[in-house]
Amino acid sequence: MIDTHAHLDGEEFDEDRDEVVARARQAGISHVFIPAIDLPSVRTVLDTCARYPGFAFPMVGLHPEEVKADWRDVLSQMKPYLSPEKQEEKPIAIGEVGLDYYWSREFEQEQLETFEEQVKWSVETRLPLMIHCRKAQNEMVALLRHYEKELPGGVFHCFTGNAIEAEQLLQFDGFLLGIGGVLTFKKSPLPEMLPKTVPLDRIVLETDAPYMAPVPMRGKRNESAFVAYVLQRLADSYKVSPEEVERQTNENVARVFGLNVK
Repeated sequence: MIDTHAHLDGEEFDEDRDEVVARARQAGISHVFIPAIDLPSVRTVLDTCARYPGFAFPMVGLHPEEVKADWRDVLSQMKPYLSPEKQEEKPIAIGEVGLDYYWSREFEQEQLETFEEQVKWSVETRLPLMIHCRKAQNEMVALLRHYEKELPGGVFHCFTGNAIEAEQLLQFDGFLLGIGGVLTFKKSPLPEMLPKTVPLDRIVLETDAPYMAPVPMRGKRNESAFVAYVLQRLADSYKVSPEEVERQTNENVARVFGLNVK
């Protein structure tokens, strides 16, 4: 299994990071992808990945909720990390990037410009995008349309939308939907909607740890080992074996991120 989105560098794991990784490995997790969210986190992400080589892999990007008036300066300092001198620090994706108008639209225009600049990075470097979008799908889709034929692909992280929204996102070739703990929530429509709308070859697994732990761990700190609960719920929903979900989602990761995950 692959956890395509976990904030393993976060302070929530400072006391027991090695144990969290050990539990993930024991649960069958082979890879964990770690996104940066701001400039300081680029370094913590890279250091965490260096601590667990071959297991943890870095992504570099500016999260929409971290976009402020100084976004241009932040991106100018962040971009050199896309072409590091040390091969082991090379990111596998541009992320976590996107748009988030859930709490505020104070920096709406800045978010749009920041996201577009990082979309251009993806086109330029051929690194896939790890996209965060909340209360902004129309704006996100409109922006991506301008680059549709040039984009290398990516993941729409933490998908919790309806069938119409899923179909709209799947129109972008090379993009996958990141499915996490929300799938397991009692009132989630995803278990019924996904099999009718989204082919299994367009899905990847994620936790977004330490956030949004799946049932039966809901309310606890999320961690990569818990992706097994998401996998099992997907298997139940699609009426296939857990092994088939693991095989297909691993294949999807390999296709989009260019990694050997066998």
